[in-house]
Formats: sequence, structure tokens, C-alpha cells
Amino acid sequence: MAAPALRRYLLLLAQEHLEFRLPEITSLLSLCGGQFSGEQEIRVNSPFWILNIPSEEMARGLMKRTVCAKSIFELWGHGKSAGELYASLKNYPTDKMLPYLQSDSTYKVHIHTFNKTLTQAQKIKKIDALEFLPFKGKVNLKNPEHVFWILEDYGMDPNDVPEEPIHLYFGRWIADGQRELIESYSVKKRHFIGNTSMDACLSFIMANHGRVKPNDIVYDPFVGTGGLLISSAHFGAYVCGTDIDYNTIHGLGKASRKNQKWRGPDENIRANLRQYGLEKYYLDALVADFSRPIWRKGILFDAIITDPPYGIREAPRRMGSQKETVKSVERSYHLSDIFFDLLKFGAEYLVMGGRLVYWLPIYRPEYTEEIIPRHPCLKLISNCEQLLSSHTSRRLITMEKVKEFKDQDENSYLLDGQYMPYRGHNSFREKYFSGVTKRIAKEEKDNQK
Repeated sequence: MAAPALRRYLLLLAQEHLEFRLPEITSLLSLCGGQFSGEQEIRVNSPFWILNIPSEEMARGLMKRTVCAKSIFELWGHGKSAGELYASLKNYPTDKMLPYLQSDSTYKVHIHTFNKTLTQAQKIKKIDALEFLPFKGKVNLKNPEHVFWILEDYGMDPNDVPEEPIHLYFGRWIADGQRELIESYSVKKRHFIGNTSMDACLSFIMANHGRVKPNDIVYDPFVGTGGLLISSAHFGAYVCGTDIDYNTIHGLGKASRKNQKWRGPDENIRANLRQYGLEKYYLDALVADFSRPIWRKGILFDAIITDPPYGIREAPRRMGSQKETVKSVERSYHLSDIFFDLLKFGAEYLVMGGRLVYWLPIYRPEYTEEIIPRHPCLKLISNCEQLLSSHTSRRLITMEKVKEFKDQDENSYLLDGQYMPYRGHNSFREKYFSGVTKRIAKEEKDNQK
């Protein structure tokens, strides 16, 4: 059976978290049963991407999930000048246009410009120039059946805006993305938060990189106040987590908000999910030390999505017995230990094809791809950077389980000679604060001049 013919679509993307956009779109297309296929080389930083997608249904499915894209359009024509655009439109098959241009239909034309503002008179002139298109319906600006967009790209440099656009597109609007989730799930409005609660946009990006879908079981081993569970639950997954901090799991102790000393009686993870009508997806959260196994063999998760502690606000720790406590007041749990435990756990407890999505802190002057932790059962899917400062960042690592876990894989990282480069993660806290100290000293010196 022949594969369905690919159709061209134009994706309008948000201009934030630029590195995260391509992995999100690629992951969501594969979740919808397709694969990423660009009509041309994707200009990664551009807000306009031309994609080949098998069906409008798949395009709509993509937009029901993405927080990186604003809208998608069935692309009727494009060019590097108005003349090229018009020629492209005249070559577009009329039979594909006509269903949306009938005399008993209503429509409107919208103009979107990137990096330039047009006057109303300029917009009208551009719309009038499309009179060669066989529009037969009536214009309805308030509630049209069909909406067509002219999109113009004036480049990326706000200090050097050309007179004419460098790319022009025309298409039929299909659907908008889920950008409104960023505001409706904002941490500012959330019932229960902590010092490290994840930004809502990044939480949804993580769930999308993890290809979370309805009825999945998603686990966060460093669950904190449960922010990452919320985005997965929004997409219909059942969620659970563990954390070493008893007070956080039970919603006790000091509050993280200004002007609030102690947490209230109903500040907990379950209350967060209840706030968004997602309580039915909440399995539970346990007090547990991730460095010690608590799960029986055979427990499988569809995705593990987490933000491990980097040791900036406090050093990572693990539990110890009373005897161990006598020997050592605090047993250190290095960052390298966390990541190796995390990859080993993912390799053992993820379903085949399941994904591990986690943040890896990086000291940028020393970064190379070799320090990304690896495991023979996990394939690296994407690696995206978010800057924290001039010298530090964190990278969102997405891995997929591609091989069944065997006992010999348990300590494989110790055997392949790659263990030593990862040990640099252990001093991230010292390097982070060293950089902060140097920056403060420089600012004080500059102020004295």
C-alpha cells in the first residue's frame, strides 16, 4: 500500500526556547504516527518552518500538544518576493483551493509580519493584491468559516529591518498551538510551590519531549512539589513520584512564597492536581531515597520526567542508617551518582520505546558532548541548552529505551572508560558559586570606578 502523499504546511513558532522547538515538533509528529520531514532546510532560529505532513488530521494533532508553535497553515504559496509568492499561488492546484472559496462560504484574510509593523493602509494594499485568487464567498471579519493568512518575514535583526520582506507565505489557517497553557498553568497561580518549581512552559516541553500520552504511567524520582506531574497529567497520563524530603511530600514546613511563613493545611501535590481538575490522574508520591531501590522487578513506566537536584540551593543528599550517621554526619551523593542511578533506573524500568527526560547542569567552559551520561540501553534523542548564567547552563536531555536491560548492563558505565569525564559534574556547585562570587566582585569593582 502506497504511503499517503505529503502535504506542505507552514508552522509559525514562538521566539523563545529556540533549541527546544525542533525536538518538540519531531517528538510530537512521531507521537501522531508521522515523522519529521522539512520541505527545505529548517532555519532553526526562524519563526517560519515549512513541513511535509501526511494529513490535516496529523497537523491538528500536533497543534493540540505543542507549546513551542503558535499556529499551523496549509501552505498555498511562498516566495522571496511578492512576485515569487504570486507566481507560486497561481501554480497551486485550483481544485485544492475551491472547497474553501465557495460562494456560500465566508472568509477573511489576516496579515502577520515578523520584525516589522505595517500600517492599516499597507495591509489593505497587500490584501487587494491577491484579487487574482478565485474568492467567491463573502468577507466576514468577526466569525468567518475560513481564515487565510499572509505572513511576511523581515529577518531576525531588529536593528537592520529591510524595506521588503525576505520571505512571504500565504496559507489557510488550520489550528493554533497550546500557548495559553503557559499562562493558565503559571507557577504564580499555583496552589503549592517550592523554591525550584519548574516554569510551566518548560514543564509542557518536557512532557512533549517525553511523548507522554493518555493512560501512560509517568514517574518523577525527584518530584518536589509535583510541577512536572501536572503537565503529564494534563495530557492524560497517570502520574507518581518520590522525593527524599518528607516535609515537601507532605506539604509541611516553611512556605516558599513571600509574606507566608508556613505552608497551609492543603498545600500538597494532590491539591495542585486538584486545582487543575487532574486529581483522577494522581497515583501517589512516596518519601524515598532514589539511591536505594524500592521498586520490585517488573514495574514499568512509560516515561520518566524529572529535574534532579543540582546542589545550588543545597547539596544533594542520601539517607543513611544510624550506624552510618555515626561514621559520617552526611553521606555525600554526588551529581555523577544521581545521573548514573537515573540512567540505570530508566534502562531497567522504562518500557521499550519509553523516554527519560531530565536536566543536566553544565559548567559551560568545560562542556563537551562526551560528558553527557550514556547507557547501552538508552539512545540519546535530543540535547537542548538553557542558559543559567554566562558560565553555567542546564541541558534538557531526552533518551529513549532501545534495548532490554540485562544484569550485565547494571554497571556498564564503570567498564567503558567513560566514567571519569562525568566526575566533573560533582564540582558544579563549587563552580557555580565561584562564578557568582567573581561576578559580584567584578560588579563591585565597576561600581567603584
